[in-house]
Amino acid sequence: MTEHPTSHEGRQPLAARSQERARPRQEAAAGLPSDAPGGPAAPATPGPDVPAQPAGPAPAGTGTSGGTGHPDTAGGTDHPSTADVTGHPGTPGVPGSSAGTGHPGAPGAVAVAVSPQRPGGEARGGDGSARREGDRLRFVGAATRRIARGIDLDEIVLGLCRATVPTFSDEILVYLRDPLPVGDERPVAPFVLRLRRTDRLRLSDLEGEELVLVPDPDPTPAAELCEVRSGGALAEVLRGVRPVFGDSAAAKTALAELLGPEHPLPGGLRAVLAPLRGRRRVIGAAVFLRRPERAGFEPNDLLVAAQLATHTALGIDKAVLYGREAYIADELQRTMLPDSLPQPTGVKLASRYLPAAETARVGGDWYDAIPLPGSRVALVVGDVMGHSMTSAAIMGQLRTTAQTLAGLDLPPQEVLHHLDEQAQRLGENRMATCMYAVYDPVSHRITVANAGHPPPILLHLGGRAEVLRVPPGAPIGVGGVDFEAVELDAPAGATLLLYTDGLVESRLRDVWTGIEQLRERLAATAQLTGPDHSPPLEALCDDVLDMLGPGDRDDDIALLAARFDGIAPSDVAYWFLEPEDAAPGRARRLARRALARWDLEELTDSVELLISEVVTNAVRYAERPVTLRLLRTDVLRCEVGDDSPQLPRQRRARDTDEGGRGLFLVNRLARRWGATRLSGGKVVWFELSTRT
Repeated sequence: MTEHPTSHEGRQPLAARSQERARPRQEAAAGLPSDAPGGPAAPATPGPDVPAQPAGPAPAGTGTSGGTGHPDTAGGTDHPSTADVTGHPGTPGVPGSSAGTGHPGAPGAVAVAVSPQRPGGEARGGDGSARREGDRLRFVGAATRRIARGIDLDEIVLGLCRATVPTFSDEILVYLRDPLPVGDERPVAPFVLRLRRTDRLRLSDLEGEELVLVPDPDPTPAAELCEVRSGGALAEVLRGVRPVFGDSAAAKTALAELLGPEHPLPGGLRAVLAPLRGRRRVIGAAVFLRRPERAGFEPNDLLVAAQLATHTALGIDKAVLYGREAYIADELQRTMLPDSLPQPTGVKLASRYLPAAETARVGGDWYDAIPLPGSRVALVVGDVMGHSMTSAAIMGQLRTTAQTLAGLDLPPQEVLHHLDEQAQRLGENRMATCMYAVYDPVSHRITVANAGHPPPILLHLGGRAEVLRVPPGAPIGVGGVDFEAVELDAPAGATLLLYTDGLVESRLRDVWTGIEQLRERLAATAQLTGPDHSPPLEALCDDVLDMLGPGDRDDDIALLAARFDGIAPSDVAYWFLEPEDAAPGRARRLARRALARWDLEELTDSVELLISEVVTNAVRYAERPVTLRLLRTDVLRCEVGDDSPQLPRQRRARDTDEGGRGLFLVNRLARRWGATRLSGGKVVWFELSTRT
């Protein structure tokens, strides 16, 4: 069991502690006992050397009538204002009282406030009772505010411990259900409690004679897990919901069951067992303990424990529900975005996504990279209005639609047109911006269409960064508008940066100012790597995000960077084959010559066999010339295209079948293979490793 740090609130100021240590010597010199009624008491007005902060321990026999104590009696490192807490529960019968504890250095003594006494030396009885009740109410108010400040489960439990130790008890044990039920779901059986946290303070003599509050390294031992037996004493106490004194018969048995038979309570400890009940069921229990040297719990203390337990349980309920919602939102966003980017031929990719807030990791920004036939790749970045769960759901539907349209190999402007129709079908005011680009590594060209999105930036190899002139278009969801595509050069070594407006627009700057700053940042980064080398993609993405200032995170940010390597013309071989019976033989001869030119003769047998099977299947159904293309990169890729839209499917041929084994051979010999339907037919491709 891990010991957690506990608040040292209520510690006596250093000057006051020095005066306290000198007091016995002054009393001895005056011939008065330290606990005599006429002995020295805390002055009504602090002297010049004593800070005006009545937080020191009161000697026995000194009036302890509440006064105006430390501004945060609930403990913890956060200090509420004096308007929150104006007193300290430091009288007998009031939480945190040290009356009856002997001298201030006795174990279990707690620092309390000392109020100025009346001329008679004692507070009036009626006024003392009223002040005790007022102190009790102020303590409960401060403690519940301390608990309510917590957001997650650990903060709430810590708030309970800091608010009660040492003010209300010397030690606290907090047990919670394991696992905690969420909302209306049925809890698992059996009912198990797990010790969530234990806090305890003691007075220790450190650094000479100075008395300070420190965590106790040896807390009361308790079982880590407790299974609540149906019909047992602990179950009955928890079912009753109300806090009970530990010396009652039912509570003694319940505490023994909760702490475990191997961990009995030390003799003389005073205890209060308070069930923690949420909105629908008991979710745990809190045990408040006081040492024998300290005043015992009073009936009114049960009301205090009930208030603390109620606020803690309701806060835990909210924290668990909030945690579940945050988990669902995070999982939704994670599944909407790609787990990893593909590695298409001739291009390198990197991406980043930053939510608008860490506490709500959902939004409408997305990015994608979709491999296309012919070694091309589609680059997509979009932004749905807002950053809520609804925006994330719409984003997921639009991203799925974009992937489906990309699989049909539609032109970029057609993809945006269909996305616009889909957004209108999703409902009114389903607006989004989108940038859709298709890169061809063979022709070193890129085709871009825009739907109201910030323009991309192209970083050239020499370090020059330019904002591409792309028609802005209207956002998706407006309806009734046309989209225009432009074709631009994509030289080898250049880097294309697609992003959402959250990167360049904020309350502190407009979008065009942000775009210009981004362009300058990219150019400056490229200058560091020299004119002949492109900056590393991952480092470039990190450097771009570093330009964000403290007030620039108003929206989600999606970033997609593409480094164009391209495929050299010498590594490409392309032919047209007439759809006739001689086509497979001609395809084998052409492939053999290309492999010899590339010094890949060791692949000749496999390539000839696979090309024969794929070309034969294409010639069987094609009516127009069949295309054959070989690409040499880190792998050897063969692409066969025809005008038939029917995709081949692998099947297991029977022993009596004369055909049906071609794709089986392709599947066994090729590194990868696939088939993609085009607007005018299909492409069947396979890859072979060039490394033997």
